[in-house]
Amino acid sequence: METLFGDLVEHPAEKPTGPARQRVLITVKAAPNPSVTYGETVCVAGVTLGDLGPTGWIRLYPINFRHLPQATEQFKKYDIVTVDCRPSGEARFESWRPNMSTLQVETHVPPWRKRRELLEPMIDSSMCRIRTDAAADPRARSLALVRPAEVIGFRLERHPGWNKDEQAKIDAYVNQLELDVFEEAPDKTPLEAPRFRGIYKWRCGDPSCGTHEQSIIDWEFVALQRHLRNRSDDEAAAEIRKRFYDKICSTENDVAFYVGNQAKRPQTFSILGVYYPKKVG
Repeated sequence: METLFGDLVEHPAEKPTGPARQRVLITVKAAPNPSVTYGETVCVAGVTLGDLGPTGWIRLYPINFRHLPQATEQFKKYDIVTVDCRPSGEARFESWRPNMSTLQVETHVPPWRKRRELLEPMIDSSMCRIRTDAAADPRARSLALVRPAEVIGFRLERHPGWNKDEQAKIDAYVNQLELDVFEEAPDKTPLEAPRFRGIYKWRCGDPSCGTHEQSIIDWEFVALQRHLRNRSDDEAAAEIRKRFYDKICSTENDVAFYVGNQAKRPQTFSILGVYYPKKVG
């Protein structure tokens, strides 16, 4: 992995084949997506940690937060956790299937000094190169933290609602027969589509960059919309823009975007979250 600090963290040459206990700094939790089996699933991503610091990126999927025990559900962004995982069956090297019953929260990393120490070595400057590599090889890096040269804008669009395949997954889950006996029935409230999609327009540090427009799929982006459900469209949009553009992407902040791609379209990256410590010096 080429970073602003040089080649400090290498992308693995081969996909792991066996299970492992991973130590992970959680950096992003994506918005939930429809699932036949679980009703909804969430992708969590972060940085794997070794004795001397960060060793790479990891994607933990699928996770269903509604069905997790209370103690496990409470892990949050910038917690360091340990969890037993096995490599997923897909091409992306970073993708692992976690055994959530084994997850333990080790500590929480407060803002921002220690977070900087762990994450600055992971920051890249070229979204263009990352996309080109992923388009050429689905085994190329699928997660990254990229510092923009310029955040040009942020816009909101009405979410179109779930497509036919997504809605079919929700319906199948809600209507499936209960074959197991539960002490407490699982929550089968259908997953609602958010009111808005958010898109950042930005330019990376590649000299030939023609700008990027990428959707934000951060859990917090959708959670804020739920919090604003009783506000008008204009009021809600103003609050969302204030949070995700005016505040987070302020020129006072050292902004970088957590990005991840899609398994079926590896060249398509979305913004999973934003890293935004105050500038120093």
